[in-house]
Amino acid sequence: MTKQRQAVLDELTRVSDFRSAQQIFEDLHGQGQRVGLATVYRSLQSLAEDGRVDTLRSSDGEALYRSCTTHDHHHHLVCRECGFTEEIEQSQIESWVESVATAHGFSDVEHSLELFGVCGSCRAKS
Repeated sequence: MTKQRQAVLDELTRVSDFRSAQQIFEDLHGQGQRVGLATVYRSLQSLAEDGRVDTLRSSDGEALYRSCTTHDHHHHLVCRECGFTEEIEQSQIESWVESVATAHGFSDVEHSLELFGVCGSCRAKS
């Protein structure tokens, strides 16, 4: 692992919410780290391929990243306001995916599911 890749991983470990590559880049520069934006993107891609980083698409299509707490297949519930994220129970989701695939004659189905809403803390602030 390169020094820059480790810095990106350390930054994602430091925060608990999903971050864009641009946010990670700005955070690293704010800490005095000398890492280029292209290096941040390459590092995130590599860390995602290794399973160390979760990736999801925000409601506006931007890729977001977070340090992965589990290496098993999982899904997320994400607050649109503050970025707070919960990993969600997947048993019902997985059985639903399997039944939909079977009903349409599909097999070996891969999927990604992210739910976006407003967490209790943000709702209480409103």
